[in-house]
Amino acid sequence: MSKFSIPIKYGVAIAAGLIAYFLILSLFGAHTNPIYSLFNGVIMAYGMFEAVKHYRLHKGNKFKYQKGFMASLLTGFNATIIFTIFFGLYASEFNPGFLDDLITVWITDYNTNIGIVLFVVAVMGFATSLVLTLAYMQLFKDSWNTKEAKKHTL
Repeated sequence: MSKFSIPIKYGVAIAAGLIAYFLILSLFGAHTNPIYSLFNGVIMAYGMFEAVKHYRLHKGNKFKYQKGFMASLLTGFNATIIFTIFFGLYASEFNPGFLDDLITVWITDYNTNIGIVLFVVAVMGFATSLVLTLAYMQLFKDSWNTKEAKKHTL
């Protein structure tokens, strides 16, 4: 198994979940309401948790904090990149009027365009990935509060 297979597999799965959720919201016309994007964090959180859990199970006793950190971070980054590409295609090709509905006040007052919106979507995804990775690695790292670890401290 390649060291990138788990981040790619789970990144694609998370992105598929995000895209499916977005499209379901669009069926009801709720995709222009930013409050519903809070559930994106839940989708990311679940997918990244499963990725780190699977990576730890795969590595067993050879699990290292740094490698788990990178696996989790790459999973979130892969999902973010895929979703940002989808979002860009959706906003520019599939539904060109989407940005006008999404940011009615901002588009006239602040000259907002697709590039700025995609940048914000990507930064939000990367930030969510980093925060979740830091949180999950606290759960999955080996504890130093063991008898074996106390032998190595002063």
